[in-house]
Amino acid sequence: MSPQPPIDTDSMLSSQNLKDGLVSSVLGGLAMIARLLLSTEPVTFGWVVRRVLAASITACFVGYAIQDHIASTPLRMAVIGACGYSAPEVLDFVLRYIKKRGEKEINDATPTTKPTPKRRTKSKGKSSR
Repeated sequence: MSPQPPIDTDSMLSSQNLKDGLVSSVLGGLAMIARLLLSTEPVTFGWVVRRVLAASITACFVGYAIQDHIASTPLRMAVIGACGYSAPEVLDFVLRYIKKRGEKEINDATPTTKPTPKRRTKSKGKSSR
């Protein structure tokens, strides 16, 4: 088995790759904005910005990842848009899972001490009968 050829970093930083990443990012962000515009629940500005950024970054990474695997441009854009559309829920789930797992590990690592019950002292005075 022959070794793989070295990675050409110049082609990775070409203007076409950067353009594809930007288009993917914008497409994912637009998919999230469209979804938020169709929503009827009230949301804050920070929540919207966080969701749109999560969708854009995820769509950019997906665009780079599937570039050589899907040859059809419309299908590739559909996959990128779908990933951007669903990215915030997936990322929220992953963050909740990591937090829950971390809390479980912390609880398992901390020693539990049982409180010692207080002993009743007998009074040396009169006994009640």
